[in-house]
Amino acid sequence: QVQLVESGGGLLQAGGSLRLSCAASGRTSSAYAMGWFRVAPGKEREFVAVISNGGGTTRYADSVKGRFTISRDNAQNTVYLQMNSLKPEDTAVYYCAAGTHFSLWIRAYVEYWGQGTQVTVSS
Repeated sequence: QVQLVESGGGLLQAGGSLRLSCAASGRTSSAYAMGWFRVAPGKEREFVAVISNGGGTTRYADSVKGRFTISRDNAQNTVYLQMNSLKPEDTAVYYCAAGTHFSLWIRAYVEYWGQGTQVTVSS
């Protein structure tokens, strides 16, 4: 089992920046690819970004490419999502995810979920 706990959400104005953290515990979290998803009001869960277990490979949704950066610190068992140039449409609950397969944008490969953290961007 892997437990995932997100933090860092909040309320901010458009154009601002925020960094989300996801602390992993349990089985060797460094063996897992880690990712972020989000659920906006009235919408389905959307893939945001994924990083390989070693941190050398990343992939982003087109909607966040160039604005968000995913990274990880395996020594701290923590994954980060740096969000810059935030827009009101980025408002959502952000969820951390983990799986043994890198292709976490395919939800079937997600094995563990965090509880989510709210990000609200005002215009």
